[in-house]
Amino acid sequence: MILVYARINLPYEQAVQKTTDALKAEGFGVLTQIDVKATLKQKINADFRRYVILGACNPPLAHRALSANLDVGLLLPCNVTVYEEGEGSVVTAADPVEILGVLKEDPMAHEVAVEARTRLQRVIASLK
Repeated sequence: MILVYARINLPYEQAVQKTTDALKAEGFGVLTQIDVKATLKQKINADFRRYVILGACNPPLAHRALSANLDVGLLLPCNVTVYEEGEGSVVTAADPVEILGVLKEDPMAHEVAVEARTRLQRVIASLK
């Protein structure tokens, strides 16, 4: 399900910022930001590496997809993760084509998913 990933030689905080900026450059806003480390510590007192899930949305793409099929809302937003690994960070993005594959009979949903995948590929490529 992972679309692409990048290992980058940036500390975690800088990697999160650079990823957010790269998403913005491709028309995505970050609707949600889940701090997995803090959430796991708070909810179950478990220690975990620094890890964030960014819920990214491109409003024009979301509008097109939702206008064609309201069920697309169950599969939004696009998720991008950033986590620390050693001295650097790893960024991953889920493949919108696979996620929206359950709606493969809907040509508009597929078209939007392909465009979102292309944009997310550019986001990840810009981080390398």
